[in-house]
Amino acid sequence: MARWEPDARGRLEKAAMDLFIEQGYERTTVGDIAARADLTERTFFRYFADKREVLFSGSKDLEKMILDHIAAAPRDLPALDVLAAAYAAAGTGIEDRRAIEYVRARYALVTRHADLQERELIKLAGLTAATVGGLTARGVAAPTAALAAELGMAVFKLGFERWATSRTPRDFAGHVRAALADLRALAAAPPPSRRPRRA
Repeated sequence: MARWEPDARGRLEKAAMDLFIEQGYERTTVGDIAARADLTERTFFRYFADKREVLFSGSKDLEKMILDHIAAAPRDLPALDVLAAAYAAAGTGIEDRRAIEYVRARYALVTRHADLQERELIKLAGLTAATVGGLTARGVAAPTAALAAELGMAVFKLGFERWATSRTPRDFAGHVRAALADLRALAAAPPPSRRPRRA
């Protein structure tokens, strides 16, 4: 494979994931990834800051997709419904077989390594902050937007985890809707009755 062949980013992403699976994340170096992709380490660093970032390279695309859905949502839709719909729509690109295999492999890697979990939390915090901005741009009051963004992220994370770990997953959007239904059921549950204390 020639070094000038296009889609260097995609080749590096595939090479990295293949190596992470074959020989382990910790044992894989940037040099290994570049060599497997038939590219130089200099080319690798043109696209990624380090080997961890290969697993998070789509975060800006995901953020843009979600913000576009927030902006396009009906004006009368409540903030939490806006976010749930945006997150559900964001899953449309991960439902073909190859994407499912990649996303599940990535999920397994992140859950096994503390430094990847840390990077994931940073990325999700950035996405949550971006959704606050998207909601306030729609006229949602800042405190409401902040609360909705945190709850919306909880719905997204739970829906994603259920989808990624399900033996026979239904559509991603279905898992997001189910997580939202669980949240609403929890919020609607009556508080526990308090028995009077005995003297």
